[in-house]
Amino acid sequence: MPTGSSHQEWKKGSAELLVLSLLEDQPRHGYDISTLIQLRSGGALRFHVTSLYPLLHRLEQQGSIQGRWVEKSNQRRRRYYSLTPQGRAVLRSKQKSWKDFVATISRITGIEHA
Repeated sequence: MPTGSSHQEWKKGSAELLVLSLLEDQPRHGYDISTLIQLRSGGALRFHVTSLYPLLHRLEQQGSIQGRWVEKSNQRRRRYYSLTPQGRAVLRSKQKSWKDFVATISRITGIEHA
């Protein structure tokens, strides 16, 4: 994984792909998304919820995700986000772009993609 400022550049460029991918299977709230990114990356990527919520808001405004408030007894109210049909199309496009990008970099550098 990149370190320092290059690490931040990779994170910015992949944030929407990561969030949309995590919403593909089930609705999630912001803290859950943040935690999963950290866990699944082995701690290499961290999205603080305060930086994640503007991204979620933007994706909702664009129509890629839909949020709804859920109240559970003895818990505070949380906003759960789910992928819209438009969001699924955006996710597929971003996944293809990412695969193409990785393949291109691999061809140039000679690094095999695992």
